[in-house]
Amino acid sequence: MSQDHADPRVPAREECVVRYLIDRWAEETPDTVYAIFESGETWTYKELREQVVATARGFAALGVGQGDHVAVWLFGGREGILTFFAINYLGAVFVPFNTAYKGNLLEHVLRNSDARLLVANRDLVPRLADVDTAALTSVVSVAGDPQSSPLPCQPFESLAQSTMELPALKRPIEPWDNQSIIYTSGTTGPSKGVLSSYLHLFTNAGPETWHFVHGGDRFLVNMPLFHIGGMGIISVMLARGGSIAVMENFDTDRFWPFVAETQTTAAFLLGVMATFLLKQEPSTEDRNHSLRLAFMVPMTEAAGELHERFGIDIYTIFNMTEISSPIVSDPNPTKRGTCGKKRPGVDVRLVDENDCEVAVGEIGEMLVRTDRPWGMNSGYYKNPEATAEAWRNGWFHTGDCFRCDDDGYYYFVDRRKDAIRRRGENISSFEVEAEVVAYAAVREAAAYGVPSELSEDDVMIAVAPVAGQTIDPEALTHFLAERMAYFMVPRYIRILDELPKTPSAKVQKHLLRGEGVTTDTWDREAAGIRIKRDTLSA
Repeated sequence: MSQDHADPRVPAREECVVRYLIDRWAEETPDTVYAIFESGETWTYKELREQVVATARGFAALGVGQGDHVAVWLFGGREGILTFFAINYLGAVFVPFNTAYKGNLLEHVLRNSDARLLVANRDLVPRLADVDTAALTSVVSVAGDPQSSPLPCQPFESLAQSTMELPALKRPIEPWDNQSIIYTSGTTGPSKGVLSSYLHLFTNAGPETWHFVHGGDRFLVNMPLFHIGGMGIISVMLARGGSIAVMENFDTDRFWPFVAETQTTAAFLLGVMATFLLKQEPSTEDRNHSLRLAFMVPMTEAAGELHERFGIDIYTIFNMTEISSPIVSDPNPTKRGTCGKKRPGVDVRLVDENDCEVAVGEIGEMLVRTDRPWGMNSGYYKNPEATAEAWRNGWFHTGDCFRCDDDGYYYFVDRRKDAIRRRGENISSFEVEAEVVAYAAVREAAAYGVPSELSEDDVMIAVAPVAGQTIDPEALTHFLAERMAYFMVPRYIRILDELPKTPSAKVQKHLLRGEGVTTDTWDREAAGIRIKRDTLSA
């Protein structure tokens, strides 16, 4: 294997760089299946390479070369995976956009990306007419021709029809080269483009990180390519020489049938996905499946129920786009609320607002760094101020608050920006939500602070019911008063059919917070229910 350095922490190109991994597996295991799709289409590693090379030739004919940035506005699917790998096969940089982007946010990421070519779903292309398209000169349309396009546009299928020879690389693609620019959610400001090297994505779920996932696994992919959960799984199974089963969207009713059809062995359950599965009616078929493990993020009390009901090992991690899974759990952790312990090769500190370490058991912001070069993000693209702020004092600042116990287990408390402060008490929105979803009629919940007439915050929750059920705010309040500290019990309850979510299934809490106390909000105090210490009166 090729390696032009003596650092044992940096693997050879054939172990972590997309182009060389595709070539390697096509030679070593050509008939092994890499991908299965909902349509029933399958790709062996030989077929994967043939399709990726054909698509890469088409991109090269459009002028894409090593180091260029290519914007991608797709959720996922076969065309998304081909686009991802073909861009990287040329040594170019994959720059995915959230399919919900429009208006000013779309204009911002287009301008920031420096991309000249955009690959987009046909239904999204007309949105370009409403924004400054910056450096873009052309569009490749997926799933048919768009109704209109302000830029020259050609169909995705035409890429594989190119007769152009695949151009030679200017130099080898290195593990430390930029593989992608992934945009953060931007809930507190303009979205930032996270520079991610091949080695960063490899480390994110590498053998020393997800040591319990192996090449014989088939991993379910049901998250978008613009999310680290989608990109990461696709990449880690390529690095393992394993396989993926691609589900266009998470669908509760289709989840277990699809697992059975594809013989999937591993899955990632993000946010409310696990809750949705548990809210289904129990069945005698609950253990009749191939799934052996699932990640549950965040880990809640429901993990034990998942393990017992479905017979699968449950793991959890703490991760974000910029880092590389510094905290990983053992299977089926028994400590309530833990994210696990720090993995080998990573340093972790919990600090106060001055970057001074807090005592064991106290709450502090998590700071992270790795001993592997390029094992985390390479900064924010064209944003040196944000890069310097995040990496101050030589550590990456996650913005997430944790506590650590005497045994080295870490517990997520809250995002710094989501913490609620009520009458001198600090409240974790995460812990409030965990109790609310324990109520049988609640399918999903979001907790957040709204301004109180007495200063600081009052606790508000937005909830959505399980299909066919209704939520009685008063009954829910009495249920919560028996389970949580008096100061955590929500004053306001808002019932919605569905909580607003990003395409990656994360609740958009900032939208709910921005709407505040609406006319359809139930007020516990207006209903005459007051909670003091451990007593409840109505």
